[in-house]
Amino acid sequence: MSVNIAATLAERAQEQGDEIGLVEAATGKSLTFEQLNRRADGFAHILSRKGIRAGERVMLMVKPSADFISLTFALFKIGAPVILIDPGMGYRNLLRCIEGVRPKGFVGIPKAHVFRLLFRRPFQSVHQRFCCGPSLGLFGPDICRQADQDFPPFPAYDAQADELAAIIFTTGSTGPPKGVRYEHGMFHAQLRLIRDYYGIGPGQTDQPAFPLFALFSTALGAKAVIPDMDPTRPAQVDPKRFVDSIKKYDVTYSFGSPAIWNVIAGYGESRGLTLRTLNKVLMAGAPVSGELISRMQDILGPEAQIHTPYGATESLPIVSIEGREIVEQTWPLTRVGKGTCVGRPLPGIEIGILPISDKAVEQLDRSKFLEPGEIGEIIVQGDVVTRSYENNPEENCLAKIQDGAGFWHRMGDVGYLDQEGRLWFCGRRAHRVITEGKTFFTIPCEAVYNVHSHIYRSALVAVAAAGSENSIPVIILEPEKDSNISADQLISEARRLGVENSLTSEIQYYLIHPDFPVDIRHNAKIFREKLSVWASGELEGKL
Repeated sequence: MSVNIAATLAERAQEQGDEIGLVEAATGKSLTFEQLNRRADGFAHILSRKGIRAGERVMLMVKPSADFISLTFALFKIGAPVILIDPGMGYRNLLRCIEGVRPKGFVGIPKAHVFRLLFRRPFQSVHQRFCCGPSLGLFGPDICRQADQDFPPFPAYDAQADELAAIIFTTGSTGPPKGVRYEHGMFHAQLRLIRDYYGIGPGQTDQPAFPLFALFSTALGAKAVIPDMDPTRPAQVDPKRFVDSIKKYDVTYSFGSPAIWNVIAGYGESRGLTLRTLNKVLMAGAPVSGELISRMQDILGPEAQIHTPYGATESLPIVSIEGREIVEQTWPLTRVGKGTCVGRPLPGIEIGILPISDKAVEQLDRSKFLEPGEIGEIIVQGDVVTRSYENNPEENCLAKIQDGAGFWHRMGDVGYLDQEGRLWFCGRRAHRVITEGKTFFTIPCEAVYNVHSHIYRSALVAVAAAGSENSIPVIILEPEKDSNISADQLISEARRLGVENSLTSEIQYYLIHPDFPVDIRHNAKIFREKLSVWASGELEGKL
């Protein structure tokens, strides 16, 4: 049976052809489901006539738009795996990623073609090039204009579950970005979970801050509104534009980083705003505070739900929890260092907790699963879990565990299951700080300080101890932007909070940093590795 989600777009075109399927908030341009499918057919014909075939990888460097969604569906229709890379990861990482996946085709806006010509070596594998947008003929004809012509239907490739559909790169928040192999079966499984668990389908309107999620919405028959924002800088979203499109198009559902919702909550609070049509909000990409959920609840209708799904590029979504349960039950425990509750496994997902190890685990031994309440390494299996990284056998060995004919993915996170089967997140495995007599975990320790009204966020980092293999834990504080407290006083009060909690009572070193470095995709994951290097410099000669 084919599991190509491009086939579902053709079904939507038949069943909901005259309904609006996609809107660009920035331009006001809209496409019905029939028009969206026709445009995808047009792109598929253009690309295939120029030699793009099933199985040939195509890099897509097009801004979030109707054309981006249409082109992605077109490549699925052809059966050509699409390669998606965040341009905000920096040009060195970008070039390394491109060279590693060896695309045969390249579809990009004129600016992307200029980049391709400036850095030719990583693009040596590219044999077919297409320009999306006017370039005065410098990069060939504008295929976006060509797609307006009348093309016959393009039958979707009969994809099997284990065939490659896309390569999507991780954010690189704990190392170099890795290319994750998405198979058609995984996209199909994600569609099922989003439809059945979150209730997305016809009659809904989605405004996804992560562009690729518009694929799922339209495939499920929901209208997708592409917001007027730079998806690589969610923390810098213009709240008025984001909110205006929610109101203009009666958006009912929206997915975004907590960095976005922090901005939207502040904007709504300052104006007494109520977003009554928005009945479902998803926040993901970093731990979500109970305070943010409460603030968002204040600007949503009384029946609205806030979900905080947990997962990773390699496996999403796998766990979820609704905001009311967080605010009423789990957030008080988070504030005293119990970790962040991310919820219960979704249907078809199994979670396990193993003893923490930085080495490869070749075979699963279920007898080693930890008991509820014991912090260990989070592992997961299910049909939304990817099988491997692209061209990266070392990372595959470290990240996957064989279990008979199946496998588990090591999330790279630590946490525990409680007596109710809920998963609690305690930070990244690589970020734990190991001293001679104790292991410190980031999320529980940082919660001790984040309750302070003048602390925006904190970060636990490791600094090497002179003449020792052990590390020294250091707490770095980022003050609230409008804070008028002195650095010395803030450190003094933070130190007092630390001494009063057994999790942090042994921490001696505290620093102030005005603006934490964060990841490009969500603007919410703290780059603790960079802060660790900075802290080492600040404390040089003092340890």
